[in-house]
Formats: sequence, C-alpha cells, structure tokens
Amino acid sequence: MILKCTWFIFVCVFLTGVNVGHCDQFKIATYNTSLYRNNPGQLQKELQAGLSNHARNIAEVIQRVRPQIILLNEFDFDPTGKSIQLFKEKYLQQSQNGAKPIEFKFHFAAPVNTGIPSRHDLDNDGRADGPGDAYGFGKFPGQYGMLVLSQFPIERGSVRTFQKFKWKDMPGALLPMNKDGTSFYTAAELNEFRLSSKSHWDVAIQVRDRPLHFLVSHPTPPVFDKEEDRNGRRNHDEIRFWNDYVTPSKSSYIYDDAERTGGLKSDVFFVIAGDQNADPHDGDSTGSPIRLLLQNKQINSKQTPRSLGAVEASKKGVANQKHKGEAGFDTGDFNDRSVGNLRIDYVLPSANLSIKNSGVFWPVKADPHSRLIAVSDHRLVWVNVEFPKS
Repeated sequence: MILKCTWFIFVCVFLTGVNVGHCDQFKIATYNTSLYRNNPGQLQKELQAGLSNHARNIAEVIQRVRPQIILLNEFDFDPTGKSIQLFKEKYLQQSQNGAKPIEFKFHFAAPVNTGIPSRHDLDNDGRADGPGDAYGFGKFPGQYGMLVLSQFPIERGSVRTFQKFKWKDMPGALLPMNKDGTSFYTAAELNEFRLSSKSHWDVAIQVRDRPLHFLVSHPTPPVFDKEEDRNGRRNHDEIRFWNDYVTPSKSSYIYDDAERTGGLKSDVFFVIAGDQNADPHDGDSTGSPIRLLLQNKQINSKQTPRSLGAVEASKKGVANQKHKGEAGFDTGDFNDRSVGNLRIDYVLPSANLSIKNSGVFWPVKADPHSRLIAVSDHRLVWVNVEFPKS
C-alpha cells in the first residue's frame, strides 16, 4: 500500500508540476505561432534541418511555459504530417537555450478552409482565383492552419470538425449586405460559402480518464474589407458558433462534417481556445462578439490572464493611449499608430472547471526571455484549471 501511494505521489508531481493533491489540475494554452509560409511545403523544408530560428524560439516559449495541452494557430497544414513530427522531434524535444525539452505524444491536425478554391469571385475584384476567393483567405490549401498538441490521449473517433458548415445555415447569421440592401454574396456563393475561415474543431481529449472537449478555432480578422463588413460579420459569427455550441438551447442547428447534429450537453467539461481576433473593448470587432463568450454562464471567465510585459508595452504608441480595455490583459502587439495592443487570444474553460492561475507569456524588457516575443505579434496565453473533486 505504501508503494502504491508513493507511486501516485510521484505521478502527480511529474505530470502537473504542482503540489500533491492537485492531480486534477492541468495547464492548457493557445499560441499564434506565425509558422505559416507563402508556398506549400516551405515550412516542412525549413523545419527539416532543425535550424529554424523561428521554430526554435516558438519551441522555447512552449518549453518555458510547459502546457500539457496547446493549440497552435498559423501552423501550415501538411497532409503528410511530416511538419508536425519535425517540429516535435527537432524543436520541442530538443533543449532550446537551456530550457527543458517537452514531449507531446498526441496531436491532431486536419484540413482547413484557407486556400481552398471556391470557384467564385468572393471578394468582388473581378477574378475568381485569388487568395480572397478561397473559402478562407490563403495562397494555398492549409496556409494558416491549426495544430493541437497534447500530453493526454486524443480520442480521434470522437473528434468533430466543422470545416464545411455553411454560413447561411446559422439562424440569424450576420451575412454581409450592400448599401442598397441586397446581399453582398450571390445566391450561388451563399449556397457554398463556409462559416469557418479555417475550421472549428471539437477535439476530444482524455485528461486523466476524464473527458475534455477542446474547442479550437481561428476566426478571420474583422478588417481588410469595405462597407459590407464581410470579414467583421464573419468574425462575429465564427465566435458566435462556439457560444451556441456550448449552449444546449441554441445548438440544434449545428452539424459537423460527418453530418452529426447538435452541440455539447450542459454538464460536460470543455475549454474554448484560439486567436479569436476580437477584443471586448477595443479594435474593429463587429458587435463585440467575444462578449458572447465572456458573458456566457456555461463559461468560466472569472479570471483574465495578464502580464506585466503587456502593461509596459502599452506605454508606447498613440493607439494604446485611446484604448478602454485594461492593458495587462493584452495578448497581441500590433501597429502602435493604428491598432495598438489588443486582447484577442483566449483560453476559456467551462463553468464546471476551476481556474487556479493563468498568465500571458509577455516578459518585461528587463527579463532575458523578452527576446522571445519578437517571434510573433501574438503571445502565448495559458490557464491552469482543475476538475471538480470527485
């Protein structure tokens, strides 16, 4: 009996890095890595030699934060899976600047809508073969893809993807309109237009024998459009999708790529994560969609990840001085003259999960690790959560 207890204590400490008795805790994160390239296969070739400074820095950030589950946004999708293996073996599992290697035995990646031709002139520029005419803006299929890494088993047979869900099938969708009140998209375009600019995934993960739904996405930025506000409206509805998915009374219209319908039940464990491209107070969002999630009773938003580095960075630039949101909550560092720094990356647990602590990897300039933040204009956001006691 003593031997069994000793082994249990060892496993708890090894897996969680926290005090004994907290074995139900786990750290979950999101990180827009900017590991996208302009041509298919380019990222794989860059990772091959193990010498990519960009990938090294991204890996070091992950090694220092040490999440057990993480979503990587803007990691080009590689249908062969080789890019993922290279990144794990040559970067994450190799010490970067003295940081302890980290291993993720399980991962999930799938096709996304970026770069997939629609055969329609979706951006109304007179041609139907540009990156703006794809189901999601992209120069090739899979650009700006997503990747889930996990130290816990992924139940691949239970994963749901919503890549092909049509925007028009969302009740009350904010479809873009022209000045004269007509639809910006033709009937033929709307009949095929997909809601997700990348995809929405419900990744089923067994966290110490307890099921967790990792709900991940990367909505389009609410900019780069005109008065029809097609990107702002799409961003709103991409975020609203998860709000409806976790609210049983609102999810009946949803269908996945395997034609299964509905969303989550009210008593399940979930975490919504991703670069949502929406700030609750500042920026160019249409209708403040992120507040749908922050104010949803099914979601625990009681604690907001923050950093001292974000506070320090907010002191520069004209745009930051006009912001209403708290600077310490920012997760992205953008043009100081026009956009400023924003909170756009989120890790939002379900209400039945407790938040023990959280943070944003944004060191102050005096910290030697501040050299790592230049690798992306986004910062890694993490939350340490705990299951309710059995």
